[in-house]
Amino acid sequence: MQRDLQRPITCLITSGETTSATTDESDEFKAILSLVRSAVAARVTLVQLREKDLNALSLYELSSRAAVIARGSRTRILVNDRADIARACGCDGVQLTTRSLDPTVVRRAFGEDFLIGVSAHTLAELRGARDGGADFAVFGPVFDTPSKRAYGPPLGLEALREAARALARFPLVAIGGIAEDNLREVLRAGAAGVAAIRFFADEQNLSRVVRVVAEATSL
Repeated sequence: MQRDLQRPITCLITSGETTSATTDESDEFKAILSLVRSAVAARVTLVQLREKDLNALSLYELSSRAAVIARGSRTRILVNDRADIARACGCDGVQLTTRSLDPTVVRRAFGEDFLIGVSAHTLAELRGARDGGADFAVFGPVFDTPSKRAYGPPLGLEALREAARALARFPLVAIGGIAEDNLREVLRAGAAGVAAIRFFADEQNLSRVVRVVAEATSL
């Protein structure tokens, strides 16, 4: 099935540093596309374009270029929230937030070949994602991280473990404070993979980081 994701799932999230004034000739734009190229070369599973402040036209341009870079590779490109732009520019799918359309609506509109991820912070949200036809959920924050402090204190490994047990085969991708020294614990707790901004941010080191995740799964 086209939407199946091989484990361990590695999900690189872009930093979200672009603004409504960012253009396709800007350094920020070029840096994101360079990171996408490195992710494809490193065989990262998913790249989530999380550039929330870009206007629709600029987000379409960025996503279109990212889709071209990833075409024919094992790397899937997801657009944060904007399923319409993801479909229009040939990306693989969307990462929905708690304020996005329900995954059932997206699935009905965009079909069975469209990859749907959902960001979740509670067991109820996870069940809603699974029952709504999402392919996976990003769950956290598991550990403390600056980008997730607005969502409250970290949930911890026990919450991840309980969620993985409750959701059975539904893939949970852990987010929040992911680092080499906690990878093994996270994967042993039942995560199908990891998502991060900082952990995957070093282009020169990306292939090694992906390899470390794979090795942590086999330990």
